[in-house]
Amino acid sequence: MSWFRRRRPAQPRPESRPGPPAGGAPAHLPNPREAAVAFWTGWSELLPTVSAALGDGEPHRVEGEIGALVADLHPDLHFSLERGHRAIYALVVTGQEDPGLRPWTDAWMAAAPTEDMIWEYHDSVPPVPDPTVVTINLGARRIALADVRVVARVADGLVDVAVYHPEFAALDDDARRTMTFLPLDVTLGERLAGERLGRVETASTEPEGTIDLLELRDLVRAMTGDGG
Repeated sequence: MSWFRRRRPAQPRPESRPGPPAGGAPAHLPNPREAAVAFWTGWSELLPTVSAALGDGEPHRVEGEIGALVADLHPDLHFSLERGHRAIYALVVTGQEDPGLRPWTDAWMAAAPTEDMIWEYHDSVPPVPDPTVVTINLGARRIALADVRVVARVADGLVDVAVYHPEFAALDDDARRTMTFLPLDVTLGERLAGERLGRVETASTEPEGTIDLLELRDLVRAMTGDGG
């Protein structure tokens, strides 16, 4: 799993997230549909280079080129290359559930090629089938998500969480922030996390009354009536 641009650490509640600018998109930004068509044209041209880099196990070789395509689509969008669920690879381009960016991600998905055995496409980070079997390579450290523990409290239709991992004490601040939010996206998917998580905190010591990531998923999905 290789994130090339990272989530902002601040996670406001859904009702406090800013909406689109008044009067539509700023004049200096391209029309979302036109920008999406330009992205996919560029992606098609870049795809042989991307495939070669992934085949060699060196996705960093194409970070810059893909990043430039995404920035031309909208400078505030983030992207990642992932293992696919239905295909071998997945390309994720996300506005991190910012409603002001939804016109660009909607247009991007609408113009996307048909998925095939090699590529699938997502406009938000999808959940993995079982987060407890995922290991994150963070620098020289391998961090098993099976060891993540969460305290969850339901309030006003949202779930406030504190996230703990035994490796937190050995990580720097940026790495701890990454390992606080990344397990939540991996478990719930970015969209459900954005809709249902409220306050997110990093726990420096293991609190009492923790649950694992699968139990957190069950809790949050039960609130939406989605047991699947």
